Parts: sequence; C-alpha cells; structure tokens
Amino acid sequence: MSGNPPVYPVLWKKDHVALIDQTRLPTEYAVVEIRRYDDMARAIQTMIVRGAPAIGVAAAYGMYLGARDIQTEERGEFLTQLETVAETLRQTRPTAVNLFWAIARMQTVARQTLGPVSYLKKVLLETAQGIQAEDLKTCQAIGDYGLEALPSTPQKLRILTHCNAGALATAGYGTALGVVRSAWKCDRLERVYADETRPRLQGAKLTTWECVQEGIPVTAIADNMAAHCMKQGLIDAVVVGADRIAANGDTANKIGTYNLAIVAKAHAIPFFVAAPLSTIDFTLIEGSAIPIEIRDAEELYQIGSTRIYPLGVEFYNPAFDVTPAELITAIITEYGAVEPSELHRLQSQQVG
Repeated sequence: MSGNPPVYPVLWKKDHVALIDQTRLPTEYAVVEIRRYDDMARAIQTMIVRGAPAIGVAAAYGMYLGARDIQTEERGEFLTQLETVAETLRQTRPTAVNLFWAIARMQTVARQTLGPVSYLKKVLLETAQGIQAEDLKTCQAIGDYGLEALPSTPQKLRILTHCNAGALATAGYGTALGVVRSAWKCDRLERVYADETRPRLQGAKLTTWECVQEGIPVTAIADNMAAHCMKQGLIDAVVVGADRIAANGDTANKIGTYNLAIVAKAHAIPFFVAAPLSTIDFTLIEGSAIPIEIRDAEELYQIGSTRIYPLGVEFYNPAFDVTPAELITAIITEYGAVEPSELHRLQSQQVG
C-alpha cells in the first residue's frame, strides 16, 4: 500500500479551518484557509468542500466561526445572531441532510449550555471538533460493517462506485470508499471501478485520486458503461454513498445513482448504500419529499473553461436523484447493514 498520509478534507488549525480545495483536484493539491462563517458558506456552495458528512463537519465549524465573531455578552442577543449564521449556512446545499443535522446540533448545544457567552463559544468549538472525531469513527465502523455485508464470493471483489463517497467526502475515511478501504485492508478487493460521474466528474477527479494515493487498483469508466461492464461479468457489487435517506429507505445520492441501481437489479448484482445514521431523515416518509438541488447550467455546458454545447441549447441540471428502496440490497450504517424496510429499528440510536 501507499505510504501517503491520510486525507482530511476539513481540519481545525488553531484559529481557522483548513479545507482541501476539491475543485482543484486532481491536478493541484491546495488548501483554503477559512476564518469567517460566510466564507465557509461560499466554500460549501461552490463545492470546495463537498460530500454530505464533510459538509456537516464544515457547517459545524462554520457555526463556531460565526459565533466567534458575534460581539455581545448578552445571551439572548448572541443566540439571535447565531440563528442568522445558521440560516446563511442552511441556504448552501438543500439536499445534504448532514448540513442541517450539524447546524441543529450546534444550536441545541448553544441553547442548552449555561454560562457566559465566552464559555458558549468555547463549547461550540469543542462540539464541532467532536462532530469531526465522531464522523471519522463512524466511517471506520461503516467500512467494517460493509465488509461483512459484501458478497462472500468471489474472494477478491470488483466493486463499482459512483461520485465520491471517500475520505474527501467525510472526516477522513469515507462511507462507500470506507467499505472499499476495509475490503482492501482485508485482502478482499481486486479492483474499484469508478464512474466518472458527470457533470462535475467527482468519480474521475476525486475517487480515482484517493485510490491512487493509497495504491488501490482503480479503473475509471464513463457513466454509461456500467451496464456493459456488468454484463461482461466485471462487477461483483455496487457501493455508493448518500446525501439523504428517507424513513422508508429511498435514497438521494449524486445524479446517476438511480441508473446504477436499475442496471444492478437487472444483472442480479447487490446494490449497497453506505451512510452514517445522521444521513437518515426520519421526518420524511419517502424519497419524493427529498428536496433536489438544481445547480447552474454551466456545470453541464462546459468542462473547465471549454464550452462543449452550441449556444441556444437549454439545460436541466439536477445534482441528485432518488433511488427507490426496493432497488437497494442494504443500507450500511455505523450500527450495521440493514434492509431498507428495517431502518426504523435504528431511529432510537439517532442523536441530535
């Protein structure tokens, strides 16, 4: 395996947050320093930081940065201004439920903590750091439970994944790629097949980059090659992440995931969703209630600075689609792998 250090996309550095700028990967590794909550909001919106768990961690630190700059010692006024910070961060990415979960947890801590405002600020920083540490531990558990859920044969698996649900999308280990990492460490992985994931190419740019860093064998394919690869017997399992999961197991993930689930079902290939319990939104009965972010058409009509469509074309650019629960073999959380119909058994474990 590679000797490269672990990847941590969000880190607290004494007085600021350091973000790996994921818009510059894989050609350039750059770190952005974030000192204000509005800068954190822009980083989330522009996908300098992305992936539902990583967004949650970043939002928690964004809440602290906003709290740090509030100039009042009056508790009521502090909480009022903190709500303004929270609302700015909520507006960045509407589909990723971890964003709202982390913001709500930070607000709850602020309301329930007694003491002067200076102490509240200290506790908020500790809470954000705790959310980050918990996510890392959670992803490692997801990886281990995912390993148990994978098919027992063949001994070395070929796993297809979509988008990037790796270290870059979390606190540092990954959900879908956490399962891949655990399989790799236990000598149960032959190869990763990574969908390019149009239009932002997170699979091509980020998933392959992570695999190369760790020496994990990876083959990139265009999104429309998955069915062909399955028919050729190249894929043993599909493992993807999630941005929001409804109570019935319907799952929102990067656009194109629904396609994969359909073709996996047609080829009798198990389809797994790996996500922390915080990604499950038990307030939503089914996936039709999940808000779908519509992003700028520029992501579709140009690659880099090169326009690939003629003028006059109209565009539709949903960032996510919803995979029905009946197409999902199991949902892998830090509490184990369960069938979508059994998700309700985990609700009592959810905190925040």
